[in-house]
Amino acid sequence: MQFPIKKFLSYYKPYQAMFLTVLGCAFFTSTLVLVFPLLVRYVTKELLASDLSTVLEEVYSIGALMLILVAIQNIGNYIVDYKGHEIGARMERDLRSELFTHMQKLSFSFYDKEKTGQLMSRITNDLLLLSELYHHGPEDYTKYLVRFIGGFVILFFINAPLTITVFCFLFVLVVASVYYNKLLNTALRRNKERIADVNAQVEDSLGGIRVVKSFANEGIEIGKFNQENDRFLESRKKTYRTEAVFYNIAETLIQLITVTVVIIGSTSIINQKLDLADLITFLLYIGFMVEPIQRLTHMSTQFQEGITGFQRFMEIMNLKPAIENSESPIILEEANGDIKFQQVTYRYDDHLDNVLGNLSLHVQPGEYVALVGPSGVGKTTLCSLIPRFYDVTDGEVLLDGVNVKDIELSSLRKNIGIVQQDVYLFTGTVMENIRYGKPNAKDEEIIMAAKHANAHDFIISLPNGYHSEIGQRGVRLSGGQKQRLSIARVFLKNPPVLILDEATSALDNESESIVKESLEVLAKGRTTLVIAHRLSTIRNAQRIIVLTKDGIAEQGTHDELIERSGTYAQLYSKQFEYQV
Repeated sequence: MQFPIKKFLSYYKPYQAMFLTVLGCAFFTSTLVLVFPLLVRYVTKELLASDLSTVLEEVYSIGALMLILVAIQNIGNYIVDYKGHEIGARMERDLRSELFTHMQKLSFSFYDKEKTGQLMSRITNDLLLLSELYHHGPEDYTKYLVRFIGGFVILFFINAPLTITVFCFLFVLVVASVYYNKLLNTALRRNKERIADVNAQVEDSLGGIRVVKSFANEGIEIGKFNQENDRFLESRKKTYRTEAVFYNIAETLIQLITVTVVIIGSTSIINQKLDLADLITFLLYIGFMVEPIQRLTHMSTQFQEGITGFQRFMEIMNLKPAIENSESPIILEEANGDIKFQQVTYRYDDHLDNVLGNLSLHVQPGEYVALVGPSGVGKTTLCSLIPRFYDVTDGEVLLDGVNVKDIELSSLRKNIGIVQQDVYLFTGTVMENIRYGKPNAKDEEIIMAAKHANAHDFIISLPNGYHSEIGQRGVRLSGGQKQRLSIARVFLKNPPVLILDEATSALDNESESIVKESLEVLAKGRTTLVIAHRLSTIRNAQRIIVLTKDGIAEQGTHDELIERSGTYAQLYSKQFEYQV
């Protein structure tokens, strides 16, 4: 994949003035650094070689000039350090915001395949390393390039043959740098993948900690974590081995440069081709030139980490959402709730079998329809096609006679309320979680929604009422309480179309009775699709659709289906026997 250099540089644009100021300061302070050895050379070669009784005042003047240069240099370094880091932090914020915003647009099919921990690694660790490159990269390369080129020019005028001899060593270092940078790029990319796997394992284990403890399987989780942790260790060891070889090659060449300068410089002094002041100056400039070479390993690592971080960032940014608005989407104000499935076929991936095949179904506005059948026949999938969590492989899904693909996504989903078996509540208060159904709702509306959902009484019994913290995913509430909050959220949203996906199957009898009553109130006057395994909960449905792997096997009211003694009657009979 070709590196998108234009896109990479575009993130500097909002901070162009500040960035150029930082670069200017880096250039200026690096230039000042080059002046010091020249002042030392002037003092040792000109002043100290002349009449010492008359130069003291000039030595003081040179000292004062050096102090002024030190003060200016430190002011410049402060600007480079403070404002440079600020630019990096701002760009990191922008990148993280852009990536998170893009992730919000990606479809369920993306999240079905990706691990949360790996995505978190891209948002946090990768972008932190990238921001370091954005900040330190231009600054370091400017600073060290000025010192390197400036030092070379000055040394060339002092002693050209010795300078050329020294630079012969640099060719070897350049070749080694190119080779080992490729190895480091591969190794660092592997490191990012491994730490993402570690994050994914942590997220998976801690997210299911109650299941882990209930089965006393802490040892298994520790084993899985240690396996990923050890893989990360092995990956880092390979990286460090590559870095160590590269670092030692660079260090050896640097030492050879110093040895070469001392030997050839001393020989030149003996042969009267160089004086001691020039050799001292030469060694000082070699120190300035060696610093970039010594920093080369760190700069190469920083560069590779930043580049691989940006490549991983772009991998996500280049993904197009599987579900998008059409070119001219229709804004749906308030749906009537007429739903049609016309010869709908769906499969999750091209290489997988169809979950639904050539299925047609019409749900009238305000109708209460139940979907029943064995697990895996596509009940939840069928309902997920209405709000376009997935798009049909073939056929059409119509809402009020309009293909859902032609309806603007946000307006489509605002007209559909979903209550699921697996309730997701956010960390925060009761009030905040109910308000999620209508972000601009007033407190009075939230309380009314809670009353409709039979949740008000238990809420006011909490320590801080509606302002009580419920913990991560509502861990401080019972299953029935969590479900009633999710129902209150949908009451507040007040959608004309309602999907109830196994909303009571995980509850005890008492909680189920309360929640069922809340759901019946919620369903009044709305087009309602209910997915149910407990057939006793949908006896009052206006129509029951029986789905099998071959499609719709039969449909009708509870009494009609029982009389037919078909698939539904068999399912009901088995469940009744089971309950008895």
